[in-house]
Amino acid sequence: MIVVGIDEVGRGCWAGPLVAGAVILSKEIPGLKDSKLLSKKRRETLAELITINSNTIGIGWVDAIEIDKIGLTKATALAMQRALDKIKVGYDQIIIDGSLNYLSANPKATALIKADNIVPCVSAASIIAKVARDDYMSAMALEYPNYGFEKHVGYGTKVHLEKLKLYGLSKLHRKSFRPIANLMIDGI
Repeated sequence: MIVVGIDEVGRGCWAGPLVAGAVILSKEIPGLKDSKLLSKKRRETLAELITINSNTIGIGWVDAIEIDKIGLTKATALAMQRALDKIKVGYDQIIIDGSLNYLSANPKATALIKADNIVPCVSAASIIAKVARDDYMSAMALEYPNYGFEKHVGYGTKVHLEKLKLYGLSKLHRKSFRPIANLMIDGI
């Protein structure tokens, strides 16, 4: 059975894109698990192994402007669909990490809680998406050096909040997210 694993990263971020990965593995890769449980170095090493040992990989991106426009739930579904659209080989099943099937219109799709830690192709998707998003946010740190994106990658941290109060919003910030919207009300 050929299975596409799908997972996303960046749902809770204050800045940057939401990114979904879709992976069909061609070989077993030891050490795969939820990307959040791995060190940065281990994720990067595994991402290289996943790239080499996969039939195909798709990455779907939804930027902050799109997230603000359509909302987080639709943005998550869109990122996953964009990732799946890059899968150009046949498959029998799609397993999505979590309790919500964002691709419910596809009869092959099912959601599975903790799939990113128990289904290897979903773990791989989690890792691929996390590494791609972190690399993007590190690149954006060069364009927006005042925010520390290379450290917090857009998540809501104390340092990120302090930087927002000092420098205001960038084009990467999700204005529809409550913490950012509250800062805008406060005049930041």
